[in-house]
Amino acid sequence: MTLLKPAVFLDRDGTVNEQMGYVNHISRFRLLPGVAVAIRALNERQVPVVVVTNQSGLARGCFPESLLAEVHALMQRLLAGEGAHLDGIYVCPHHPEAKVARYRLDCDCRKPKPGLLRQAAQDLGLDLARSYMVGDRWIDLRAGQAAGAKTILVRSGYGRGEEDYIGPHEALQPDMRAEDLAEAVAWILADLTRQTGYKE
Repeated sequence: MTLLKPAVFLDRDGTVNEQMGYVNHISRFRLLPGVAVAIRALNERQVPVVVVTNQSGLARGCFPESLLAEVHALMQRLLAGEGAHLDGIYVCPHHPEAKVARYRLDCDCRKPKPGLLRQAAQDLGLDLARSYMVGDRWIDLRAGQAAGAKTILVRSGYGRGEEDYIGPHEALQPDMRAEDLAEAVAWILADLTRQTGYKE
């Protein structure tokens, strides 16, 4: 029987790359400082790293699928240049009020719903109950909680504003709050070490 592995799920915009609204041109994609080193630390511990991202700009007709593919190829190249890699990228292109008809859907994959995490877990053999969801918005935390994962709010991107103005009114509170992905990953690796039965 194959042992399911804990994973780290990452929101994209504001967590992995600079938050600047829709990345509607390749020049607008910039990794945040320290992200590649943090992801590499997870890679070295053989912890799967999966990006889960809402991209309603597709649904709204702000950019084509080809640009999204180009952006994600660039993201992988930038990470590879620092010895890091992602094990998967899962995208929700839907929105209930989409301009593009094929994306007009009230789906199960748009965060805060947990569909992207569940699909990745099925595809990659992941243990959601021992996994982590890292993001800069409460919709990320709610998706993680719904999937059964621990949740971490990073203060990059929208995170600091969400912490100050959204968080106080939310019943759900993150398991950890971090300045950035590097701090989040340090906590995750320590938490994994504490878990009895965790094996690389």
